[in-house]
Amino acid sequence: MLDLFTIFSKGGIVLWCFQSTSHILTSSVNALIQNIILQEKPVSTFEDNGLLLQYKLDNEFDLVFVVAYQKILQLSYVDKFLNDIQLEFRDKYKNDLANHSFFQDFEFSNCFESVLKKAEEWSKLQSKIPKQMRSFEESAKSKKTVASMIEKKNEDKPTKKDKRKEVNFAVENAKSTTPESPKSENGVSNEDVMALNRAKFAQKMAQKKKTESKKSPKSPKSPSQEKGGKKPRVWDLGGTTKDLQNLERTVDKPEDAKSHFTPDTEIVGLMKGGIKDLEVESSEEEYEDEEVEQKPEAKKSTNKGGMFSIFKGLVGSKNLTTSDMQPALEKMRDHLIAKNVASDIAVKLCDSVAAKLEGKVLGTFDSIATIVKNTLTDSLVQILSPNRRVDILRDCLEAKRNGRPFVMTFCGVNGVGKSTNLSKICFWLIENNLQVLIAACDTFRAGAVEQLRTHMRHLNALHPPERHDGKQMVQLYEKGYGKDAAGIAMEAIRYANDCKMDVVLIDTAGRMQDNEPLMRALTKLIKVNEPDLVLFVGEALVGNEAVDQLVKFNQALADYSSNTNPHLIDGIVLTKFDTIDDKVGAAISMTYITGQPIVFVGTGQTYTDLKALNVKAVVHSLMN
Repeated sequence: MLDLFTIFSKGGIVLWCFQSTSHILTSSVNALIQNIILQEKPVSTFEDNGLLLQYKLDNEFDLVFVVAYQKILQLSYVDKFLNDIQLEFRDKYKNDLANHSFFQDFEFSNCFESVLKKAEEWSKLQSKIPKQMRSFEESAKSKKTVASMIEKKNEDKPTKKDKRKEVNFAVENAKSTTPESPKSENGVSNEDVMALNRAKFAQKMAQKKKTESKKSPKSPKSPSQEKGGKKPRVWDLGGTTKDLQNLERTVDKPEDAKSHFTPDTEIVGLMKGGIKDLEVESSEEEYEDEEVEQKPEAKKSTNKGGMFSIFKGLVGSKNLTTSDMQPALEKMRDHLIAKNVASDIAVKLCDSVAAKLEGKVLGTFDSIATIVKNTLTDSLVQILSPNRRVDILRDCLEAKRNGRPFVMTFCGVNGVGKSTNLSKICFWLIENNLQVLIAACDTFRAGAVEQLRTHMRHLNALHPPERHDGKQMVQLYEKGYGKDAAGIAMEAIRYANDCKMDVVLIDTAGRMQDNEPLMRALTKLIKVNEPDLVLFVGEALVGNEAVDQLVKFNQALADYSSNTNPHLIDGIVLTKFDTIDDKVGAAISMTYITGQPIVFVGTGQTYTDLKALNVKAVVHSLMN
């Protein structure tokens, strides 16, 4: 039994609606529109509040057909019903839909009941028909006839004795293939000939060894070649146990405070205000494939290259079908995978493009490759564009007015650059006159605290207290190694609140997404301290691995938290972006999986190498 069936245009005009329940289902339909249809995700079903919603698009007339029913029912005829009801509605109101007469009364009740009844009867018949077993003629075994088996048995197959002879007497077999008779004219057998040849070969090799030994006689061992005892290697920068006191760096040394760090004052003041976007190579996204195909010279130039150049001749004026788009979609999928997009994501993107374009009327001079490429470009821009705006400066100032620090937590796998990019963000914040406290919650990796302490000294040297009314702009809160990270973060937030500091940056230990104890510890840290922003730090170098990392991080944060509404990843920091050239597919994979924006992009190893994601630049690199 269907709870809801509705037909509406892509502009939001409801053409016809049927509802069998008194419950208000508007929120479920709105959730389907916002989360699936508007984001063009290649899924036809959506679950919300125990309801299962299925939809079908009519791209020719820009219509959406939506069915909603209880998930527990598991109706098997819904797909057939949606196809039949779409054809029935199109055939009945084809002229009105072509003229965009959406404001008239559509009397569709009788047709709806008739189509629904036929679909239910079809489902009952299908359930009564027993599942047919595959016949013998349809199986692969039927192709092996008795005649073929007898023929195989009678084939001349080499025996073990023949094989051994073939291995040991290859020359003999080669000679046997010649037209000569098994015996020579003198009556000597082939076996005797082989024995003579072997004797000659052995004699020749012995003479060769003697001549080599005469040419290079062994020289007597020199005294330096005498075997000596094993000597330890001496390292240039090595030390002994006497040097341990000088090499100890877990605590500050008095000479460290006296040492003077010469700051690079040229970078001071470069990051005031918002983060700058990535530089775009060309402001206009013009592709060779988009040139007008009526010009023969333009056609010749575009046929030289481009990933869609082989589809230039596919033009016409008809409704697009999946078979028409299949060559272009396969080419596009391979191109995305080559650009480091995860293979599953590339397939889903191609499916979404096919669902969006199926049934659409193709103009006379429109190329299938061009319209597919333009549709994919629009989809990629929509994916990378954030659903919500993340303005960290505004949020920090708002928290400061409320008398509390703004808390950010950095998490991710090992070696992606969490501490380095944390220091870049810290430099950006103090450039905007915000006082920062760094919480050293990586209590596992050796040297993690010392790394943050070094960054703190450098940042304070760039912005000394005398420039900020005696305030130390960056402070480090650490309790050493082996301690509880959640407790250290809680104490750091309390300390920042008491000292009226503006921002707290929590550095966590790197952990693999399959490490359950460490994922539980991260969930505990986020649940106990409730940070304002949880940033996942990921590499731009990875493809499929990025999808696995993000999915399992989010899943762990949801599973190991007892809250009904757990705090998941709020944004992404994409590091090592300067090492990938134009293979920027990891950005697509990460944002597609989480739906969260890429807040920062790391482009180097200095404090100023921090950029904001430029959507047009990434899509331009991805499509060329």
